[in-house]
Amino acid sequence: MVIGEFESRKDLIQELTSSGAKRVGNIAAIITGTVAEVTREIGEWITDAIEMNEAAAAARRDAANAPHPGEVVGPD
Repeated sequence: MVIGEFESRKDLIQELTSSGAKRVGNIAAIITGTVAEVTREIGEWITDAIEMNEAAAAARRDAANAPHPGEVVGPD
């Protein structure tokens, strides 16, 4: 049986469409993964900034409560 030209073109279009859909899906997965990784990195960066700010505030409180040089600290 000889495959007609119409059916041959239909098969080609079907394969191209299937291949294209798979490629688009792969690209979407890559983009989704990349966006997730970038979002995670930005979140960690913000967490680092918050922790540094809290550490700086704690250091300022400690410095404010520390005795000054020459100050005698005794029992109350």
